[in-house]
Amino acid sequence: MSETSRPPDVADTRNTGHRRRNLKILTMAVALCAMVYAGYWYWYARDFESTDDSYVNGDVVQITTEIPGTVIRLHADDTQFIPRGAPILELDPADAEIAVSNAEANLARAVRTVRALFAHADQLRAEIRDREVALSQAQQDHERRSGLLSDGAVSSEEFHHTQDKISAVRAALTAAQEQLNETTVQIEGTTVPTHPQVRAAIAAVRAASLALRRTRLTAPVAGVVARRSVQVGQQIAAGAPLMGIVPLDAVWVDANFKEVQLRAMRVGQPVTLRADIYGGSADYHGKLVGLSAGSGTAFALLPAQNASGNWIKIVQRVPVRIELDQKELDAHPLRIGLSVTARVDIRNASGPLVSEQVRQIPIPSQPSLAQDPVEDARIAQIIGDNLTGPKRVTARLSR
Repeated sequence: MSETSRPPDVADTRNTGHRRRNLKILTMAVALCAMVYAGYWYWYARDFESTDDSYVNGDVVQITTEIPGTVIRLHADDTQFIPRGAPILELDPADAEIAVSNAEANLARAVRTVRALFAHADQLRAEIRDREVALSQAQQDHERRSGLLSDGAVSSEEFHHTQDKISAVRAALTAAQEQLNETTVQIEGTTVPTHPQVRAAIAAVRAASLALRRTRLTAPVAGVVARRSVQVGQQIAAGAPLMGIVPLDAVWVDANFKEVQLRAMRVGQPVTLRADIYGGSADYHGKLVGLSAGSGTAFALLPAQNASGNWIKIVQRVPVRIELDQKELDAHPLRIGLSVTARVDIRNASGPLVSEQVRQIPIPSQPSLAQDPVEDARIAQIIGDNLTGPKRVTARLSR
Protein backbone atom coordinates (compact mmCIF):
# COMPACT_ATOMS: atom_id res chain seq x y z
CA MET A 1 0.00 0.00 0.00
CA SER A 2 1.44 3.50 -0.89
CA GLU A 3 2.06 6.33 1.61
CA THR A 4 -0.87 8.35 0.36
CA SER A 5 -3.23 5.46 0.71
CA ARG A 6 -2.67 5.08 4.46
CA PRO A 7 -5.57 5.83 6.70
CA PRO A 8 -5.66 9.48 7.95
CA ASP A 9 -5.61 8.51 11.61
CA VAL A 10 -2.24 6.73 11.28
CA ALA A 11 -0.53 9.80 9.63
CA ASP A 12 -1.88 12.16 12.25
CA THR A 13 -0.68 9.92 15.03
CA ARG A 14 2.82 9.82 13.53
CA ASN A 15 2.99 13.64 13.15
CA THR A 16 1.78 14.12 16.68
CA GLY A 17 4.52 11.84 17.95
CA HIS A 18 7.17 13.87 16.09
CA ARG A 19 5.84 17.13 17.55
CA ARG A 20 5.83 15.71 21.06
CA ARG A 21 9.38 14.46 20.65
CA ASN A 22 10.55 17.86 19.34
CA LEU A 23 8.74 19.66 22.12
CA LYS A 24 10.34 17.39 24.68
CA ILE A 25 13.80 18.01 23.25
CA LEU A 26 13.15 21.77 23.22
CA THR A 27 11.92 21.68 26.81
CA MET A 28 14.97 19.75 27.91
CA ALA A 29 17.26 22.23 26.09
CA VAL A 30 15.53 25.20 27.73
CA ALA A 31 15.73 23.53 31.11
CA LEU A 32 19.41 22.74 30.57
CA CYS A 33 20.15 26.36 29.58
CA ALA A 34 18.25 27.58 32.62
CA MET A 35 20.25 25.26 34.85
CA VAL A 36 23.52 26.40 33.28
CA TYR A 37 22.59 30.07 33.73
CA ALA A 38 21.42 29.41 37.28
CA GLY A 39 24.74 27.76 38.05
CA TYR A 40 26.63 30.61 36.38
CA TRP A 41 24.64 33.17 38.35
CA TYR A 42 24.95 31.32 41.65
CA TRP A 43 28.64 30.55 41.44
CA TYR A 44 29.87 33.68 39.63
CA ALA A 45 27.52 36.38 38.30
CA ARG A 46 25.77 37.20 41.56
CA ASP A 47 29.10 38.44 42.97
CA PHE A 48 29.30 41.27 40.43
CA GLU A 49 27.30 44.38 39.61
CA SER A 50 27.82 45.96 36.21
CA THR A 51 26.60 48.92 34.19
CA ASP A 52 27.35 50.53 30.88
CA ASP A 53 26.08 53.91 32.13
CA SER A 54 29.64 54.96 33.01
CA TYR A 55 31.73 57.84 31.76
CA VAL A 56 35.24 59.16 32.19
CA ASN A 57 35.44 62.33 34.28
CA GLY A 58 38.17 64.62 35.48
CA ASP A 59 39.13 68.13 36.51
CA VAL A 60 38.80 70.92 33.98
CA VAL A 61 41.04 73.71 35.28
CA GLN A 62 39.60 77.04 34.17
CA ILE A 63 42.15 79.67 33.13
CA THR A 64 41.04 83.20 33.97
CA THR A 65 42.80 86.50 34.51
CA GLU A 66 42.60 88.54 37.69
CA ILE A 67 43.21 91.85 35.92
CA PRO A 68 41.76 93.35 32.73
CA GLY A 69 44.00 93.86 29.73
CA THR A 70 44.74 93.32 26.07
CA VAL A 71 46.13 89.98 24.90
CA ILE A 72 49.41 90.46 23.03
CA ARG A 73 50.67 86.84 22.90
CA LEU A 74 49.20 83.33 23.00
CA HIS A 75 51.36 80.31 23.82
CA ALA A 76 48.72 77.55 23.93
CA ASP A 77 46.02 76.18 21.67
CA ASP A 78 43.31 73.50 21.75
CA THR A 79 44.49 69.84 21.81
CA GLN A 80 48.00 70.98 22.77
CA PHE A 81 49.75 69.47 25.79
CA ILE A 82 51.20 72.09 28.09
CA PRO A 83 53.50 71.39 31.07
CA ARG A 84 52.99 72.90 34.49
CA GLY A 85 54.43 76.41 34.78
CA ALA A 86 54.65 76.96 31.01
CA PRO A 87 53.42 80.36 29.71
CA ILE A 88 49.86 80.43 28.39
CA LEU A 89 49.27 84.02 27.35
CA GLU A 90 50.54 87.54 27.97
CA LEU A 91 48.68 90.79 28.49
CA ASP A 92 49.96 94.24 27.57
CA PRO A 93 52.16 95.21 30.59
CA ALA A 94 52.47 98.94 29.81
CA ASP A 95 49.91 100.18 32.36
CA ALA A 96 51.20 97.80 35.02
CA GLU A 97 54.80 98.93 34.49
CA ILE A 98 53.78 102.58 34.91
CA ALA A 99 51.92 101.69 38.12
CA VAL A 100 55.06 99.95 39.44
CA SER A 101 57.22 102.98 38.70
CA ASN A 102 54.72 105.27 40.43
CA ALA A 103 54.55 102.99 43.48
CA GLU A 104 58.35 102.86 43.72
CA ALA A 105 58.52 106.68 43.56
CA ASN A 106 55.93 106.90 46.34
CA LEU A 107 57.99 104.49 48.43
CA ALA A 108 61.09 106.65 48.01
CA ARG A 109 59.04 109.74 48.94
CA ALA A 110 57.65 107.99 52.03
CA VAL A 111 61.15 107.03 53.20
CA ARG A 112 62.33 110.61 52.88
CA THR A 113 59.21 111.93 54.62
CA VAL A 114 59.75 109.60 57.59
CA ARG A 115 63.42 110.54 57.67
CA ALA A 116 62.30 114.17 57.91
CA LEU A 117 60.13 113.25 60.91
CA PHE A 118 63.11 111.76 62.71
CA ALA A 119 65.24 114.80 61.82
CA HIS A 120 62.49 117.14 63.01
CA ALA A 121 62.38 115.29 66.32
CA ASP A 122 66.13 115.83 66.72
CA GLN A 123 65.68 119.50 65.91
CA LEU A 124 62.95 119.86 68.50
CA ARG A 125 65.10 118.19 71.14
CA ALA A 126 67.87 120.66 70.42
CA GLU A 127 65.41 123.56 70.63
CA ILE A 128 64.13 122.28 73.95
CA ARG A 129 67.67 122.14 75.33
CA ASP A 130 68.36 125.71 74.16
CA ARG A 131 65.11 127.01 75.62
CA GLU A 132 65.76 125.23 78.91
CA VAL A 133 69.08 127.04 79.07
CA ALA A 134 67.40 130.31 78.14
CA LEU A 135 64.76 129.76 80.82
CA SER A 136 67.43 129.08 83.42
CA GLN A 137 69.27 132.29 82.47
CA ALA A 138 66.05 134.28 82.56
CA GLN A 139 65.23 132.96 86.02
CA GLN A 140 68.73 133.82 87.28
CA ASP A 141 68.45 137.34 85.88
CA HIS A 142 65.10 137.76 87.56
CA GLU A 143 66.50 136.60 90.91
CA ARG A 144 69.45 139.02 90.71
CA ARG A 145 67.24 141.94 89.81
CA SER A 146 64.74 141.14 92.55
CA GLY A 147 67.53 141.71 95.13
CA LEU A 148 68.55 144.99 93.53
CA LEU A 149 65.02 146.31 93.18
CA SER A 150 64.75 147.23 96.89
CA ASP A 151 68.02 149.18 96.70
CA GLY A 152 66.83 151.07 93.67
CA ALA A 153 69.70 149.71 91.54
CA VAL A 154 67.24 148.58 88.87
CA SER A 155 64.03 150.06 87.79
CA SER A 156 60.72 148.35 88.20
CA GLU A 157 60.30 148.40 84.43
CA GLU A 158 63.49 146.41 83.93
CA PHE A 159 62.37 144.02 86.65
CA HIS A 160 59.04 143.42 84.88
CA HIS A 161 60.92 142.79 81.63
CA THR A 162 62.71 139.89 83.26
CA GLN A 163 59.38 138.43 84.35
CA ASP A 164 57.99 138.78 80.84
CA LYS A 165 61.08 137.11 79.42
CA ILE A 166 60.64 134.15 81.77
CA SER A 167 57.02 133.78 80.64
CA ALA A 168 57.96 134.01 76.97
CA VAL A 169 60.80 131.49 77.25
CA ARG A 170 58.62 129.13 79.29
CA ALA A 171 55.83 129.36 76.67
CA ALA A 172 58.31 128.68 73.87
CA LEU A 173 59.67 125.69 75.79
CA THR A 174 56.17 124.32 76.31
CA ALA A 175 55.36 124.71 72.60
CA ALA A 176 58.56 122.90 71.62
CA GLN A 177 57.79 120.08 74.04
CA GLU A 178 54.28 119.70 72.60
CA GLN A 179 55.68 119.63 69.06
CA LEU A 180 58.17 116.98 70.14
CA ASN A 181 55.39 114.93 71.70
CA GLU A 182 53.36 115.16 68.48
CA THR A 183 56.34 114.09 66.38
CA THR A 184 57.28 111.34 68.80
CA VAL A 185 53.78 109.87 68.56
CA GLN A 186 54.32 109.52 64.79
CA ILE A 187 57.69 107.75 65.04
CA GLU A 188 57.66 106.10 68.45
CA GLY A 189 58.46 102.37 68.43
CA THR A 190 59.38 102.26 64.74
CA THR A 191 62.35 102.53 62.44
CA VAL A 192 62.26 104.10 59.03
CA PRO A 193 61.65 100.74 57.23
CA THR A 194 58.94 99.73 59.74
CA HIS A 195 57.12 103.07 59.87
CA PRO A 196 53.43 102.79 58.87
CA GLN A 197 53.85 105.24 55.98
CA VAL A 198 56.77 103.25 54.60
CA ARG A 199 54.97 99.95 55.13
CA ALA A 200 51.94 101.28 53.25
CA ALA A 201 54.19 102.39 50.41
CA ILE A 202 55.86 98.96 50.39
CA ALA A 203 52.42 97.32 50.18
CA ALA A 204 51.56 99.56 47.23
CA VAL A 205 54.78 98.49 45.47
CA ARG A 206 53.94 94.83 46.09
CA ALA A 207 50.39 95.32 44.75
CA ALA A 208 51.66 97.03 41.61
CA SER A 209 54.32 94.36 41.09
CA LEU A 210 51.71 91.64 41.60
CA ALA A 211 49.51 93.21 38.92
CA LEU A 212 52.51 93.29 36.60
CA ARG A 213 53.26 89.60 37.20
CA ARG A 214 49.62 88.79 36.54
CA THR A 215 49.97 90.05 32.98
CA ARG A 216 51.76 86.77 32.25
CA LEU A 217 49.62 83.67 32.83
CA THR A 218 51.23 80.26 33.34
CA ALA A 219 49.73 76.77 33.44
CA PRO A 220 48.80 75.71 37.01
CA VAL A 221 48.79 72.02 35.99
CA ALA A 222 50.13 69.86 33.20
CA GLY A 223 47.45 68.79 30.75
CA VAL A 224 45.74 69.25 27.42
CA VAL A 225 44.31 72.62 26.46
CA ALA A 226 40.57 72.66 25.72
CA ARG A 227 37.88 75.22 24.92
CA ARG A 228 40.21 78.13 24.11
CA SER A 229 38.04 81.20 23.52
CA VAL A 230 40.58 84.02 23.64
CA GLN A 231 42.32 85.64 20.67
CA VAL A 232 45.34 87.90 20.25
CA GLY A 233 44.33 91.56 20.47
CA GLN A 234 41.20 90.81 22.46
CA GLN A 235 40.35 93.09 25.38
CA ILE A 236 39.43 90.81 28.27
CA ALA A 237 37.85 91.58 31.62
CA ALA A 238 38.97 90.27 34.98
CA GLY A 239 37.51 86.85 35.70
CA ALA A 240 36.59 86.06 32.10
CA PRO A 241 37.10 82.36 31.21
CA LEU A 242 39.86 82.05 28.61
CA MET A 243 40.45 78.31 28.23
CA GLY A 244 40.55 75.06 30.17
CA ILE A 245 43.37 72.62 30.93
CA VAL A 246 42.51 68.97 31.48
CA PRO A 247 45.09 66.85 33.35
CA LEU A 248 44.50 63.51 31.60
CA ASP A 249 46.81 61.68 34.01
CA ALA A 250 44.34 62.26 36.85
CA VAL A 251 40.96 61.20 35.44
CA TRP A 252 38.45 58.84 37.04
CA VAL A 253 35.21 57.07 36.12
CA ASP A 254 31.72 57.97 37.34
CA ALA A 255 29.53 54.86 37.04
CA ASN A 256 25.78 55.34 37.47
CA PHE A 257 24.37 52.21 39.15
CA LYS A 258 20.73 51.54 39.86
CA GLU A 259 19.72 51.93 43.46
CA VAL A 260 18.92 48.20 43.68
CA GLN A 261 22.56 47.46 42.78
CA LEU A 262 24.03 49.41 45.69
CA ARG A 263 22.99 47.00 48.42
CA ALA A 264 26.36 45.26 48.67
CA MET A 265 28.64 47.99 47.27
CA ARG A 266 31.36 49.21 49.62
CA VAL A 267 34.33 51.53 49.37
CA GLY A 268 37.50 49.73 48.34
CA GLN A 269 35.91 46.99 46.21
CA PRO A 270 37.82 46.12 43.00
CA VAL A 271 36.39 47.20 39.67
CA THR A 272 37.09 46.00 36.13
CA LEU A 273 36.43 48.47 33.34
CA ARG A 274 36.44 48.46 29.56
CA ALA A 275 36.40 51.64 27.47
CA ASP A 276 34.53 51.74 24.20
CA ILE A 277 37.39 53.63 22.57
CA TYR A 278 39.68 50.59 22.89
CA GLY A 279 37.02 47.89 22.73
CA GLY A 280 38.31 44.60 24.13
CA SER A 281 41.98 45.42 23.55
CA ALA A 282 42.44 47.18 26.88
CA ASP A 283 41.01 46.44 30.31
CA TYR A 284 41.32 48.78 33.27
CA HIS A 285 41.45 47.79 36.92
CA GLY A 286 40.46 50.20 39.61
CA LYS A 287 38.72 50.44 42.93
CA LEU A 288 35.55 52.00 44.23
CA VAL A 289 36.49 55.13 46.18
CA GLY A 290 33.11 56.62 46.99
CA LEU A 291 29.37 56.80 46.42
CA SER A 292 27.58 60.03 45.70
CA ALA A 293 25.57 61.71 48.45
CA GLY A 294 22.44 61.60 46.30
CA SER A 295 20.95 60.34 43.08
CA GLY A 296 21.40 62.10 39.78
CA THR A 297 17.92 63.61 39.85
CA ALA A 298 18.47 65.06 43.33
CA PHE A 299 21.19 67.35 42.00
CA ALA A 300 19.58 68.05 38.63
CA LEU A 301 18.94 71.61 37.54
CA LEU A 302 15.20 70.88 37.60
CA PRO A 303 14.66 68.13 40.19
CA ALA A 304 11.56 65.98 39.93
CA GLN A 305 8.52 67.11 41.93
CA ASN A 306 7.29 63.72 43.11
CA ALA A 307 4.83 65.20 45.59
CA SER A 308 2.63 66.77 42.92
CA GLY A 309 0.53 65.38 40.07
CA ASN A 310 0.52 61.79 38.92
CA TRP A 311 3.47 59.82 40.20
CA ILE A 312 5.29 56.99 38.47
CA LYS A 313 8.09 55.23 40.24
CA ILE A 314 11.38 55.42 38.34
CA VAL A 315 14.46 53.49 39.41
CA GLN A 316 17.05 56.04 40.45
CA ARG A 317 20.74 55.89 39.62
CA VAL A 318 23.52 56.93 41.99
CA PRO A 319 26.97 58.01 40.70
CA VAL A 320 29.82 55.87 42.01
CA ARG A 321 33.37 57.12 41.67
CA ILE A 322 36.02 54.65 40.51
CA GLU A 323 39.75 55.34 40.70
CA LEU A 324 41.85 53.91 37.88
CA ASP A 325 45.25 52.25 37.94
CA GLN A 326 47.81 54.87 36.97
CA LYS A 327 50.05 52.54 34.93
CA GLU A 328 47.11 51.30 32.85
CA LEU A 329 45.94 54.87 32.39
CA ASP A 330 49.38 55.92 31.16
CA ALA A 331 49.46 53.01 28.71
CA HIS A 332 45.98 53.72 27.35
CA PRO A 333 45.01 57.38 27.96
CA LEU A 334 41.36 58.31 28.28
CA ARG A 335 39.45 61.48 27.49
CA ILE A 336 36.73 63.10 29.57
CA GLY A 337 33.24 61.97 28.57
CA LEU A 338 34.19 58.62 27.00
CA SER A 339 31.83 55.69 27.57
CA VAL A 340 32.99 52.89 29.87
CA THR A 341 31.55 49.58 31.04
CA ALA A 342 32.16 48.96 34.74
CA ARG A 343 31.84 45.74 36.73
CA VAL A 344 32.23 45.84 40.52
CA ASP A 345 33.28 42.78 42.51
CA ILE A 346 30.97 42.86 45.55
CA ARG A 347 32.13 39.64 47.24
CA ASN A 348 34.03 41.53 49.95
CA ALA A 349 31.45 43.76 51.64
CA SER A 350 33.54 44.63 54.70
CA GLY A 351 34.41 48.14 53.53
CA PRO A 352 32.64 51.33 54.67
CA LEU A 353 29.58 52.73 52.96
CA VAL A 354 30.96 56.26 53.10
CA SER A 355 34.55 57.08 52.17
CA GLU A 356 36.62 58.19 55.16
CA GLN A 357 39.78 59.03 53.23
CA VAL A 358 40.79 62.26 51.58
CA ARG A 359 41.06 62.45 47.82
CA GLN A 360 43.96 60.40 46.48
CA ILE A 361 44.05 61.98 43.02
CA PRO A 362 46.25 65.12 43.12
CA ILE A 363 44.18 68.27 43.36
CA PRO A 364 45.21 70.97 40.88
CA SER A 365 46.60 74.05 42.59
CA GLN A 366 47.52 77.51 41.34
CA PRO A 367 51.00 78.63 42.46
CA SER A 368 50.96 81.68 44.71
CA LEU A 369 52.30 85.00 43.42
CA ALA A 370 52.58 86.59 46.87
CA GLN A 371 56.35 86.23 47.34
CA ASP A 372 59.00 87.33 44.88
CA PRO A 373 62.69 87.54 45.93
CA VAL A 374 63.43 89.98 43.11
CA GLU A 375 60.68 92.28 44.34
CA ASP A 376 61.97 92.09 47.92
CA ALA A 377 65.47 92.99 46.76
CA ARG A 378 64.14 95.94 44.76
CA ILE A 379 62.22 97.28 47.78
CA ALA A 380 65.30 96.95 49.98
CA GLN A 381 67.36 98.82 47.38
CA ILE A 382 64.86 101.70 47.19
CA ILE A 383 64.80 102.04 50.98
CA GLY A 384 68.60 101.90 51.17
CA ASP A 385 69.07 104.50 48.43
CA ASN A 386 66.78 106.96 50.24
CA LEU A 387 67.91 106.26 53.78
CA THR A 388 71.13 107.67 55.23
CA GLY A 389 72.55 106.50 58.50
CA PRO A 390 70.10 103.62 59.11
CA LYS A 391 72.15 102.32 62.03
CA ARG A 392 72.07 105.70 63.76
CA VAL A 393 68.30 106.05 63.23
CA THR A 394 67.60 102.51 64.43
CA ALA A 395 69.71 103.02 67.54
CA ARG A 396 67.97 106.30 68.32
CA LEU A 397 64.51 104.68 68.03
CA SER A 398 65.49 101.76 70.22
CA ARG A 399 66.04 104.02 73.19
